[in-house]
Amino acid sequence: MQGRLQDETGEDESRGAERRAPLGCELETECAHTGRRIRLRLDRELGCEVLDEGAAPLVFVPLVNFERLRARSIIDDF
Repeated sequence: MQGRLQDETGEDESRGAERRAPLGCELETECAHTGRRIRLRLDRELGCEVLDEGAAPLVFVPLVNFERLRARSIIDDF
């Protein structure tokens, strides 16, 4: 999976953070079943927009207590 944090103007995250601008990100991944590319855009409120026509991925944001997380990955703690 590849991603790039950006603010609403499309600037890199570091510049947006300096201005305290709202951040979002675009992610590129692929379907584990078909290998088809899937691009997603997340906004600051974790709203998700699928950028590739015909793609309908299941998207969720796990609620994780990072203070109690002991594994190197959240997947390992499930």
